[in-house]
Amino acid sequence: MTDAKPLRADARRNRARVLEAAESVFAAKGTGAPTEEVARAAGVGVGTVFRHFPTKEALLEAVLFARLHRFVDEAEAVVAADSADPGGAFFDFLTSWIEMASAKNAYFEALTAAGVTVPTTGSVVGTRLVEALGVILRRAQDAGAVRADLRTDTLIPVIIGTAKAAEHVGADRELRCRTVKIMFDGLRAVRH
Repeated sequence: MTDAKPLRADARRNRARVLEAAESVFAAKGTGAPTEEVARAAGVGVGTVFRHFPTKEALLEAVLFARLHRFVDEAEAVVAADSADPGGAFFDFLTSWIEMASAKNAYFEALTAAGVTVPTTGSVVGTRLVEALGVILRRAQDAGAVRADLRTDTLIPVIIGTAKAAEHVGADRELRCRTVKIMFDGLRAVRH
């Protein structure tokens, strides 16, 4: 098996435009939006979309992986920044995870329904995310902002559940914020 040829500069630009357009279209209209609409938004023909992504599932998967990689990069940037307020950094990071999760869940559901295997916490992306989360959590615990008995393997299901709850309340921003606040209150260190 030979390595794939690198893409020409114009092909790379087209692929990036398609991914960006797909993310915007799917965010606005859901993962069921037609590929033709993605092509229009990207300013390319539908043939160009299918040349880079032979199926709708391949396009959804590429958008999901791009989002996940960006999110992991953000997590690692939080670790690298080593905030003077580790508790604030922890809760800000969890907030961004919860906000990102509802869009991610739509991709996961569409891909799972199509029989596509999606990344898990055991994947390379998942492993990087769990490692970054562990550092962010430890720093917040060391600062006394987060309960000491919390571990990442316990925190991840709590985040997933809260993201599902936030997704369930939909556009009601006030209810969403109250739901997340209640979860955060349960994670805070108890002050005596």
